[in-house]
Amino acid sequence: MPNTSDTAEAPDGPWYRDGLRFECTECGHCCSGAPGYVWVNAEEIAAIARRLEITTEEMERRFVRKVGTRKTLIDLAERNWDCVFLDAKTRGCTIYEDRPRQCRTWPFWKSNVKTPEAWKQTCEVCPGSGQGNVVPLVEIELRLNVVKM
Repeated sequence: MPNTSDTAEAPDGPWYRDGLRFECTECGHCCSGAPGYVWVNAEEIAAIARRLEITTEEMERRFVRKVGTRKTLIDLAERNWDCVFLDAKTRGCTIYEDRPRQCRTWPFWKSNVKTPEAWKQTCEVCPGSGQGNVVPLVEIELRLNVVKM
């Protein structure tokens, strides 16, 4: 039986070695709710600015806030803490093709797959987690290595 206390690999791989089911339902739940952080780096800010056809300076001024030494997209208190780029009507991402790494890798963050229990909690808040086709281990591990969440 694999060790489920953390993501350390047992001889036959992590507990999710057979993959995990995920299919985005485009519900917007991961882009809304309690206040949070969508961390962005200079490259992501520049890509979003290009998409919006504005300067990186304007992008940062209008859509980014600093938290310590890091930068995050703003969320809107008046809209249930929606990400600034979540369309209020369609619940779709208005910058989807240029969304940050953090968004691209959801739900395959180390905190979400640390244990089967953590994955179960993720499935309770994200209707696409635990559904759809199996995402193979190699893809999960690629996403896990993109950001530390």
